[in-house]
Amino acid sequence: MATDAPSELTRARRTALLRGIYVVLNDGPTLIALASAVLDSGVRVVQYRAKNGIDASRLRALREITLLRGALLVMNDDWRAALAFACDGVHLGPGDEGFGNVAPLRAALPEGIVGLSCGTVEETRDAVAQGVDYLGVGAVYATDSKADAGAPIGITGLREIARRTVLPVAAIGGITAQRVADVRACGVAMAAVVSAVGDAPDPARASRELVALWGAL
Repeated sequence: MATDAPSELTRARRTALLRGIYVVLNDGPTLIALASAVLDSGVRVVQYRAKNGIDASRLRALREITLLRGALLVMNDDWRAALAFACDGVHLGPGDEGFGNVAPLRAALPEGIVGLSCGTVEETRDAVAQGVDYLGVGAVYATDSKADAGAPIGITGLREIARRTVLPVAAIGGITAQRVADVRACGVAMAAVVSAVGDAPDPARASRELVALWGAL
């Protein structure tokens, strides 16, 4: 079923969809097959991450299938690409353009969502002050999927940050099916995963399991 065109979705409506399992998809030859499996399993928030450069044809195809599934597509690192490819928003980490000053990209993407990576209460406070739409908090557990993830903050750190903000929180870092219950108990809106789906022998099955576990809690 087709959903609204990007220009018809407001920032508020996009923010309201920031719930559940959030899958980070690394670019590569299997991207579209993986994305289709993830979306068909019920995931409704995905992020496109292309550390070695954007593949325009794959990103356009990903935008098309997310629209068909009524899912959000968030661009990693690059707000200009988010604008150029009509993504629903952008996620920025330290060092990315706009991370310390969201105002210019907010002006360029008035109806887009903006998420910032945080690992401490202080970073969370700064992000909230900038008027972002959600927080990516972690790494919760040790992870190999992001070299600069830093030391794990653990469930205690995640819970402390989540209770100090009204913004949707996407917990990230080392989250597996066995850890979803502990993560959700912290009061977060989303559990973001990378390798739990991307490296799974059966990504569709792994996605279905995560969605089911989240929905049962």
